[in-house]
Amino acid sequence: MERMTKAVKNFGLPRIIIIAFFLSLLVAAAVTGMDMAALLGDVVRRWAMYGILVLAMVPSIQCGIGPNFGVTIGIVGGLLAALITIEMRFYGFFDSFANGGAMMQVCIAILLALILSSILGILYGMLLNRVKGSEMTVSTYVGFSIVALFNILWLMLPFKNGTSIWPLAGEGMRTTINLEADFASVFNNLLAFKIGNFEMPTGLLLLFFLACFFVWLFTKSRTGMMMSAAGANPNFAKAAGINVNKMRILGTTISTALGGVGIICYAQSFGFLQLYNAPQMMGFACVASVLIGGASISKARIVHVLLGTLLFHGMLAVALPVANNILPEGNLSEILRIIISNGIILYALSKAKEAGK
Repeated sequence: MERMTKAVKNFGLPRIIIIAFFLSLLVAAAVTGMDMAALLGDVVRRWAMYGILVLAMVPSIQCGIGPNFGVTIGIVGGLLAALITIEMRFYGFFDSFANGGAMMQVCIAILLALILSSILGILYGMLLNRVKGSEMTVSTYVGFSIVALFNILWLMLPFKNGTSIWPLAGEGMRTTINLEADFASVFNNLLAFKIGNFEMPTGLLLLFFLACFFVWLFTKSRTGMMMSAAGANPNFAKAAGINVNKMRILGTTISTALGGVGIICYAQSFGFLQLYNAPQMMGFACVASVLIGGASISKARIVHVLLGTLLFHGMLAVALPVANNILPEGNLSEILRIIISNGIILYALSKAKEAGK
């Protein structure tokens, strides 16, 4: 009994409750006659499409800045990279490739996202070095500010592609841009297979796992261990000859770059780019996911990313159709979705506060 109590305490009673709630939603879906294969396929797809965005929290937590609410800086960098790639297609850059070079497009978009988001990440890391002790608050406001700044840029950038700009005025970017003619579902369809109505997005999952592997490999490298040491105990790290500020900038840059790559993977799976205020709250969902998975504001591992993303986004994927099936009248399902998502975020942030004491 004592061993079981200790195991529950180590794993976390709230986490057990969330898993139980997730399983109860699956049972409710099965009892009400829903298509379980399609539902589970949606859970896996959402797990993979959000995975790299949540993975961006690991280097930021390990380097000492805490959960990166400012991951939206990387996200808008990734959106800009995707728009540049779409504009390149407009000028015939990919015409020589088979089927318009969709795979080449998404690879170039990821490369541009890494470059642009890394530049933004370096500047962001330099800012956070000047506000030590208030990183979570500052990163939240910086994330909101960068979205507001890019709201202006989306109206001013001189893109000409008709699928990206408003058709009547011919200026300014659309709120939502369809990727069907570009790189929609490129990774989802790579090596994909179906079992009944269950569809496995093999390529997207492999990309997510590969990104997890590279981040894990980096944390085990000499530089990664120096970065973790700087985050865990800055004074000891400084005494050992580690440049703490440099390690914090490195972790912030990697986190921001992963945010840029993550939004490309998310967008190709979703099939659309969403601009303006759409990325504003994505940082909160990413932070909540990794904290639900078992991370704290000072320590995060890959397993926390895998578990937290599955629980958070899996619940949202199942809760909405179940609620629609049980309560078809009115808009109660959307209300339930908001209660569940914001409730999980509130719990995760309360745990972060608790861990910081």
